[in-house]
Amino acid sequence: MALKKILIITYYWPPAGGPGVQRWLKFAKYLPENGWTPTVFTPDNPSYPIVDDTLEKEVSKDLQIIKTKIWEPYQLAEIFGKENKKFKAGQFDVGTNQNWKSRLSIWVRGNFFIPDARVFWVKPSVKYLRKYLEENDFNAIVTTGPPHSLHLIGLELKKTFPKLTWIADFRDPWTEISYYRHLKLTPAADRKHRKLEKQVFEGADIILATSYTDAENFRKKGANSFCITNGFDGMATSNRVRNQKFTLSYIGVLEQLRNPEILWDVLEDLIKNDMEFRSKFELKFVGRIDDKILSHIDTLELNKYVRNLGYLNHAASQNEMQSSDLLLITNFPDEQSRGIIPGKIFEYLATGNSILSFGPENSDVMSILNDTGAGRHFPYHVTPSEIKQFILSEFNKWKDSDEVPAESREVSKFSRKKLTEQLAKLLDSSVGDQLSR
Repeated sequence: MALKKILIITYYWPPAGGPGVQRWLKFAKYLPENGWTPTVFTPDNPSYPIVDDTLEKEVSKDLQIIKTKIWEPYQLAEIFGKENKKFKAGQFDVGTNQNWKSRLSIWVRGNFFIPDARVFWVKPSVKYLRKYLEENDFNAIVTTGPPHSLHLIGLELKKTFPKLTWIADFRDPWTEISYYRHLKLTPAADRKHRKLEKQVFEGADIILATSYTDAENFRKKGANSFCITNGFDGMATSNRVRNQKFTLSYIGVLEQLRNPEILWDVLEDLIKNDMEFRSKFELKFVGRIDDKILSHIDTLELNKYVRNLGYLNHAASQNEMQSSDLLLITNFPDEQSRGIIPGKIFEYLATGNSILSFGPENSDVMSILNDTGAGRHFPYHVTPSEIKQFILSEFNKWKDSDEVPAESREVSKFSRKKLTEQLAKLLDSSVGDQLSR
């Protein structure tokens, strides 16, 4: 039986690094095992905030990849200040860290580029893909955002090809994302964002969310929404020799809106007042840590115990996860971020190491940690003594053992293979419904 065909429309694709590329790179890897042949449509000259050339090795030689040129206005933003480079990754200065150039750049970004600065790729992509889809038979298309402008490509293609199943994949929410309220939107710009979001929710055959709460929220807005989380791929757990230092690690991008200042205060207190902890502790950063966060830590005694490795490729980052004793994950503090599940948590889970999490109460991350017994989740307003108690309990487990046993957890449902099976079932069902209409 011939495989069904799916067109994946994505901005992030190797050599892009970071979490945005992983989801559909892995789906494309396992879809052929589930009856689907993927084709990828992606920009030819994107402006990626992070590059990881090693991920290109994971792209199948049999995968067809189509590329067209894109124009992005980030060079214009950088004229106002080099710090605006972080716009590419959806980050920017907040609060007292904003100068007038940052405030102006954020206002321009939010009000002139709707929904985002990749919007200039929409029209040429629609024109190109209309012709391509007329000449090639496909059963389904996927648009994945952010950047959410890619969903506008799907919206237009669905009008031309109504029988084609369209999945709009939201790796992050659109108007419910925490930084949305920091975009300094005019009422007219806010209405336009919400109008476009509504059109996508109502126009797509399936809306995919990466968290349970987001899927529920999308359904309340009229979407036919399902949750397929992110996951891990091929990481094995095993015992390892204990580190010489008790190592607390953060892997990934850490911006100001997710800065766990209370943790730095707790660690500062432990270093100043617990001689044994001070002699055996290390804080390891792997990835892009906001300069303002690093500048604050520089003012603390804690700074002497920091090892900042900078950005590493995905494989090297996984090795650093495995060799840590406690893994840190942070989320935005506000209630509307309860549904955000940072993709790294699944690779954290696969290591068998304990996890320390910060974010809103009753979050999806908290549920996952409770269900798997993998660590503790704290709201940002928790008392420092609770965090201190948890860290010391992990420290004591570490120092009392010469070998670090990987915790056995039931996490197989988060494997990329299992998640792709879920996706294929959704696709099969939707395509069947379209054909019966």
